[in-house]
Amino acid sequence: MEHQKLAAEAAPTKEQDGVLLLRDIAFADAAALLVRYGIKLARVDDGAPIPGSFWGEPEAGLIGDTVYARNDTPVHSLLHEAAHLIVLPPERRAQVHTDATDSVEEEDAVCVLQSLLADVLPGVGSPRVLADMDAWGYTFRLGSARAYVQRDAEAAWSWLIARGLATEDRRLAPPPAAP
Repeated sequence: MEHQKLAAEAAPTKEQDGVLLLRDIAFADAAALLVRYGIKLARVDDGAPIPGSFWGEPEAGLIGDTVYARNDTPVHSLLHEAAHLIVLPPERRAQVHTDATDSVEEEDAVCVLQSLLADVLPGVGSPRVLADMDAWGYTFRLGSARAYVQRDAEAAWSWLIARGLATEDRRLAPPPAAP
């Protein structure tokens, strides 16, 4: 596997690592980005359990076509979970609960896609999300998320391009037209 988040690690707090949290950006901007892909963003009350969270709070959760997040959810986590839903056909989204990954290839592509989504989310950007992924504990062969996306993710880029989610020049492809 190209990368992993170690389950045994306790998620760092904002004070420990300075990752960008949902409360640091406009919720409406994040919700508007997701809705372009037919995905809902549901705000969870502070301190409440996050439905469908694979890693546990404060990580984002997935159930059906909805990403769940609290104010203390890292933006990179929200984008990662949203990317899992984006790569799935709408009919498969309904079956998702907590874990959406079908394969290592999909997981790798989702890591690249979350960085592309960050570039179109006001106040975020790919460099910030990639740095936050490193701070949070993702691990990659070349030592950083940025190095992975730029120099070690050829298969992930091909996977995204083949599905119309990224362009040949390594940008986010426009979302599909609404039915």
